Amino acid sequence: MRFQSPLIPAVLIRRYKRFLADIRLDDGTEATAHCANPGSMMGLAEPGARIWVERNDDPRKKLRYGWRLVETATGALVCVDTGLANRVLHEALVTRTIPELAEYDTIRPEQRYGEKSRVDFLLSGNGLPAAYVEVKSVTLSRQPGLAEFPDSVTARGARHLHDLAAVARSGARAVLFYLVQRSDAGAVTVAADIDPAYTRALAHAHAAGVMTLSYRATITREGITIGPGLPVITPQPLVLDGK
Repeated sequence: MRFQSPLIPAVLIRRYKRFLADIRLDDGTEATAHCANPGSMMGLAEPGARIWVERNDDPRKKLRYGWRLVETATGALVCVDTGLANRVLHEALVTRTIPELAEYDTIRPEQRYGEKSRVDFLLSGNGLPAAYVEVKSVTLSRQPGLAEFPDSVTARGARHLHDLAAVARSGARAVLFYLVQRSDAGAVTVAADIDPAYTRALAHAHAAGVMTLSYRATITREGITIGPGLPVITPQPLVLDGK
């Protein structure tokens, strides 16, 4: 997935109201950019951070810039636009880059399922059980090399896990796909201390047969593609407490 226009370097002044960020371009111009990330962005939204934004020339949109990348203190690139995760995975599904899902030849995005949910991708193929794929963009890292999800409490994420568990119990294939959108991660785990309810829902999903996959994104200032698979470290014990 290539960015639609060349990214522009800037400095973050502040992020506020979740979806807004004041920025300063290299020529000194200050502007407000759209921040497509509903999470806490822990460790990624510090004033003074080096960021990259994409110019938007659509006259129907109020903000002229969209915040895409941030560079960490160690030089790693992180994609903060959670909406791009689906585009990256869709491209990988079309090109059959994900070995675990490469047999599927029909891809339908945003299909209704469960209770008030839409699955990111519903895959089908001749003689194969339908595969329901839910994508999560992972950007948090509090230990070198280890990415974590979620970075804030996510009732929506827990609901998706409950829906995936029901899919798995029905005999279809249910897949939770973590796309780690930072270049310095070697593994991913669940942030149990941040959202215990999500952690419990993940335990129930695993017990029901939900498959968890994780891949790291390859990030450049030109675009983002699927990179290598990453191990998923499951906190032990994940207690099935019936809640």
